[in-house]
Amino acid sequence: MSESTTRYPAVAAVDPEVATALDAERLRENESLVLIASENYCSAAVLAAQGSLLTNKYAEGYPGKRYYAGCENADTVERLAIERAKALFGVDHANVQPHSGSSANMTAYLAVLKPGDKILGMALAHGGHLTHGAKVSFSGKIFSSFSYGVSRESGTIDMDEVARIAAIVKPKMIVTGASAYPRFFDWQGFRDIANEHKAYLMADIAHIAGMVATGYHPSPVPYADFVTTTTHKTLRGPRGGMVMCKHEHAAAVDKTLFPGLQGGPLVHVIAAKAVAFKEALSPAFKEYQARILANARALAGRLLAHGFNLISGGTDNHLMLVDLQNKGITGADAESALHAAGITCNKNGIPFDPRPPTITSGIRLGTPILTTRGMGEAEVVQIADWIDAILRDPKDTAVQSRIRAQVRELCGRFPAYP
Repeated sequence: MSESTTRYPAVAAVDPEVATALDAERLRENESLVLIASENYCSAAVLAAQGSLLTNKYAEGYPGKRYYAGCENADTVERLAIERAKALFGVDHANVQPHSGSSANMTAYLAVLKPGDKILGMALAHGGHLTHGAKVSFSGKIFSSFSYGVSRESGTIDMDEVARIAAIVKPKMIVTGASAYPRFFDWQGFRDIANEHKAYLMADIAHIAGMVATGYHPSPVPYADFVTTTTHKTLRGPRGGMVMCKHEHAAAVDKTLFPGLQGGPLVHVIAAKAVAFKEALSPAFKEYQARILANARALAGRLLAHGFNLISGGTDNHLMLVDLQNKGITGADAESALHAAGITCNKNGIPFDPRPPTITSGIRLGTPILTTRGMGEAEVVQIADWIDAILRDPKDTAVQSRIRAQVRELCGRFPAYP
């Protein structure tokens, strides 16, 4: 692609192959309906801050206590990000330097735990996250990890079962939060169990942070010793992480992250976090979260009307987990067929899934990006109808082609990045 036609002429002048990929990604994001629950589209302001010349600056340490000169502007943006995060979530302390949610979780663990200590988190196969104790993750390699899950009958966390497992395990930390759980968390119940065993409580709110910040999901802050999150997903910021905690753990958290786990922070990403947090403090952001939830309820309701089974029967948040077993389709086949029609989602294991994680019996759907683009319940219902039509026969390429054209028309009415 030539410099005159690309949206990235500075890149094209040096590296046309990368410029072509960037233009193709812009087209993909504009012309696809993305229902991946862990993704969102940043605002132009967040993108501009992340692409700023602050990427040039090393700023090891913390504001006012750096190991390099010339950090006055880095200090400004990091202080802004910290104070806005504290205001957004009502926390005592926030560290905005983690490069990801995984490094945020590692920081919370190592601030108070030693290798070999016991942790109890939600099972990956039941909707938890790799970093909550999965054996293939650092969390399952460094610590002695145990798991709880959901009830086979209800699809929700059985707090009595969590208490029973905790009584046997006697963990030093209990981990809450998930990557594919559509219901509210009982923070008080987890706190009570943690207290019984003198355990720390960590809440990973990566998926639900936007709803927690705006009051649409109960906050774990009054109950948890540590609250971790990513800054993208429902917060709609740059890809990154954050650790929040009570005063008594602040020094341990900061020391664990730097110099313990990371060197220089990504100052340009911290600047983008600051911008995203300012956006999240606005009344418009609260209205946006309400629309995410309304769209999720509409999508879930229409899928149920089409005979799809949803784990737990519905959703309280931005996502739903669709059990495709009654449709005779694998998650992998559903993902592929939907993608061919311009609807992007991810295959996902369901609780007690008989299929391996590379195939799965389910898909995970979320509404943040549709909502960011301005789509409402009418559009979401139409998308559910398309999903039903495509998955009636995942091999029908004619249906996929027809719906792909309709998807492009809908996306054209709600451009992501004009």
